[in-house]
Amino acid sequence: METRIITHDGQFHVTNGLVSHVIRILPGGEPNTIYFGPAIHDRDDFSDLQELAVRDTLQTDAGHPGLSLEQIRREYPQGGSSDLRPCALDVGDAAGSHAVKLAYDAYRIVSGKVPLDGLPSTFANGTGDDADCATLEIDLADASFGLRVTLSETMFDGLPVVARSVRVTNVSHLPQTVESAYSASLDLPDADWDMLTLTGAWAREAHVERTPLRTGLQGVSSIRGHSSQHANPYLALARPNADEMQGEAMAATLVYSGNFDASVFVDSYARTRLRIGINPEPFSWRLAPGETFQTPEAILAYSGAGFNGLSQALHALYRRNLIRRPWNACRSPIVVNTWEAVHMAMDETSLTAMARSAKELGMEMLVVDDGWFGHRDRADSSLGDWFADRRKFPNGLKPLADAVHRMGMGFGLWFEPEMISEDSDLYRTHPDWVLGDPRLPLHALGVQRCQYVLDMTRPDVVAYLRRTIGDVIGKAGVDYIKWDMNRSLSEAYSRALPPDRQGEVFHRYALGYYRLLHGLAARFPDLLIESCASGGARVDAGTLAYAPQAWISDDTDALERVKIQYGTSMMYPVGACSNHVSAVPNEETGRRLPLKMRGDVALFGTFGYELDPALLDDGECARISRQIDWSKRLGPLMRSGTFWRLRSPFAPRPGFDAADAAWMVVSADRRNAVVGWYRALTGVNAPVPWLRLAGLDADMRYAVTEVDTAVADAGDTAMAGRGFTPWRPRYGDELMHAGLPLTDRTTVTWGRDPFPGDGSSRLFILTAVDASL
Repeated sequence: METRIITHDGQFHVTNGLVSHVIRILPGGEPNTIYFGPAIHDRDDFSDLQELAVRDTLQTDAGHPGLSLEQIRREYPQGGSSDLRPCALDVGDAAGSHAVKLAYDAYRIVSGKVPLDGLPSTFANGTGDDADCATLEIDLADASFGLRVTLSETMFDGLPVVARSVRVTNVSHLPQTVESAYSASLDLPDADWDMLTLTGAWAREAHVERTPLRTGLQGVSSIRGHSSQHANPYLALARPNADEMQGEAMAATLVYSGNFDASVFVDSYARTRLRIGINPEPFSWRLAPGETFQTPEAILAYSGAGFNGLSQALHALYRRNLIRRPWNACRSPIVVNTWEAVHMAMDETSLTAMARSAKELGMEMLVVDDGWFGHRDRADSSLGDWFADRRKFPNGLKPLADAVHRMGMGFGLWFEPEMISEDSDLYRTHPDWVLGDPRLPLHALGVQRCQYVLDMTRPDVVAYLRRTIGDVIGKAGVDYIKWDMNRSLSEAYSRALPPDRQGEVFHRYALGYYRLLHGLAARFPDLLIESCASGGARVDAGTLAYAPQAWISDDTDALERVKIQYGTSMMYPVGACSNHVSAVPNEETGRRLPLKMRGDVALFGTFGYELDPALLDDGECARISRQIDWSKRLGPLMRSGTFWRLRSPFAPRPGFDAADAAWMVVSADRRNAVVGWYRALTGVNAPVPWLRLAGLDADMRYAVTEVDTAVADAGDTAMAGRGFTPWRPRYGDELMHAGLPLTDRTTVTWGRDPFPGDGSSRLFILTAVDASL
């Protein structure tokens, strides 16, 4: 159903047949959240759903006689009132007052949506009446304070999601200071929820944590200047009985790459307030008369079908309304990245040979990682000097790029644009471009890197980077850049800003980052950008709007990657997640896992390699070549199919020593699917693991084929005995309700070894009996 915005006297009902949001204006002008959840029928008057009971100990508000703002579900709560819960907006005027009393003023309905000034956001497909979304804007005002606030909410056709943002405008004749301005706030009538977050650290990103709500404040946040490995800008609420396949759940996330706060407050009457937006702790924003502050965009999603339903709504939104074309639908090239292969010991001759070996195996792009610029032999020099190291590339990068292009491959390059080394020409020329308090010694990232942060709040810094990096891309013909960031922001002081604007540094930094990304994407519209920040420190929807794929972790160990990819899929489509097969022993864990396991994990996403193909023996080359064939065959499905999590690596089951994990991707017409199953430890005399599938057509018969991608020829039709194990065709209902018995001895051809052992994987291809993958 198309999105409808139905207005009655003082009431707004935004619905698309999947979700409904009902807002009602109270007599004093306060916007009241009547309902948010699965779609409901419209009525002229939902006022009987309002909660207006006043308790003896709660304060009533002078602007709303007989009403306590602390008791009602508020659409956008501002502090300085009788609502003593954590609020969404805090603004101070020139006299130091924070007593903002916003009341309804006007509304507008827009077919489609309006881009946010200076910020990434979701977009409408189509224009006017053909747009796939509609937007409601509600103006609130406090005339005596001199403040106007515009609440914007967009609902998308066919998706149970809304996008929300806020504009704060100073309409007085004196300056004001925004101390906090959340992008979205949602009041819920009860606290019978569990909270789910994605937390971790370097090399163990996006681990799933779930805990029941309790009275008080809880949540996740970052003040690192980026979204961070420690806490992804994502928070979900789920009913205690909800799991991957069933139950009510909702999520909040942010289209933003800077400091954030996602928090839940439960009051003493078991009511819940969910907020998400810029973290107010190191933030303030000076508003001169007539100026407007725009918050980033928040996304709220609802599911009545568990966490998979929630994820699938976000995946579909990002593919359709956030990721730039053509990368929202097409398969990304299979890359070989030089980092784990050679680190910084590179030159034109060796890299040309690496590209040639990679091309013979079927790889499609050479990505030259860290070490190509300045005099970069160690990690403590040359950041900011974005010109080729003439010792390694005597004639610059173009001869190497030309040689790679003549092979029919793409050419990619690593940058860390936001950083600067003390040992660099740029630092010697512009020490004032470093972000930091000049009174204090600069704190670098560790002894090995010794790098500082460029002041991205400065337009001249952004212009310099756009010019110098753009020149490298243009002259060499770069097709792809890997955009890294290896340092959080500390001592976040800008010499270019006055004292009363130092609270703006973190947000202005994010705006500068977006200006640089936007400028390069506009100059090179076909350029593929992969985001990276010591792995997953900037895996967020704000960056995804410009960089359609993300390096989600520096940890390439397949067993660890199962956890990371599982957690990341809670929010991000697998086709946007870059996964590489690396050499063994693994650099992060020292673990030696079979090539099959490494490939079977990496296949579920954007596929590539972190190794030197020239060092492989003939057997390894043959197996990798077959892996690549399968990646090319399955790549379109990974980009556009529906992803289902089947079994969590964070939840061991009775009878097993460790949790196994499983997931699958199903085509839009449900005629094709691929299933991955992974085990860390092999149990002794353990129960038979049955794997129930999902998302299939119950009435369709599927040919089920187990594939060893590192053994079989992807084009071989005589499958049995060549790494393929055909199973009899089965109906979709059987596969979903009975499942596949994953016994080790009787159903799998494992060669001489009847047991797969620790660190094992299995891959199944499902094809409708009258269709071919």
